Amino acid sequence: MRNNRSLAELCATATQRLIGVSATPRLDAEVLLAAALNRPRSVLYAWPERIPEPELAERFAAWLERRLNGEPVAYLTGWREFWSLELEVTPDTLIPRPETELLVDLALERLPVDQSVAIADLGTGSGAIALALAVERPRARIVATDQSPAALTVARRNTERLQIANVEFRQGHWCAPLAGEFFDLIAANPPYVAAADPRWRQGELRFEPPAALISGPDGLDALRTIITQAPAVLKPGGWLLLEHGYDQGEAVPGLLRERGFSEVADHPDTAGLSRVGRGRWAG
Repeated sequence: MRNNRSLAELCATATQRLIGVSATPRLDAEVLLAAALNRPRSVLYAWPERIPEPELAERFAAWLERRLNGEPVAYLTGWREFWSLELEVTPDTLIPRPETELLVDLALERLPVDQSVAIADLGTGSGAIALALAVERPRARIVATDQSPAALTVARRNTERLQIANVEFRQGHWCAPLAGEFFDLIAANPPYVAAADPRWRQGELRFEPPAALISGPDGLDALRTIITQAPAVLKPGGWLLLEHGYDQGEAVPGLLRERGFSEVADHPDTAGLSRVGRGRWAG
């Protein structure tokens, strides 16, 4: 059936249907419609009366139904912006979130602009943290690790498309691929959801890879492992920065102190929730 509705009409109808499903119904509708057209969102404002080709309208309709079922916009379009970088994402990778930019900010505060430094990003996924740091610190050498070959394939594609040359990817579990080397800073956004927490089976989270979300009975298994392993590959005075759950703001600093880190602190995100724990290794 030939579509006879304009871009403005399609967007308005989709917005209404997404109310109660999405926290940003209008934005979701615009992003999906623009992506279905393979055009920037500005086209929706420049030519609201335009009637799209039937196959494009059908693509938008199919994506809208999937979004109404809770599937994340980023998995439908295949893209998510992080640190002003347009990143490819797939169901093999966690979707980069705005709160993770705090981890990047805190890392950059500890990384001199005019020196060559060594950085590791553990569990890189789409490569978001590593690529953001690489853009801001072009003299740095960055090693990004992930246990998932599929995630590393996505990260490498992002690196090649963005033409970023100072990131190397290695497959392996947390610090294991770094053995024999020493780093000025290690950053990680590991899984930190408890296995019994019902949230990972609800909403958009149920579409994301469980291995990137769930971490043992209390959500701290990956964080414990990283905190235990990191001193073996940190330079004296090197930093460890860890994103964690909003309810782990006491547990993570406690684990860092127990392992012997100094200058331990926890940083809240813009919503005031505990988000990033950090510590410095005296060596």
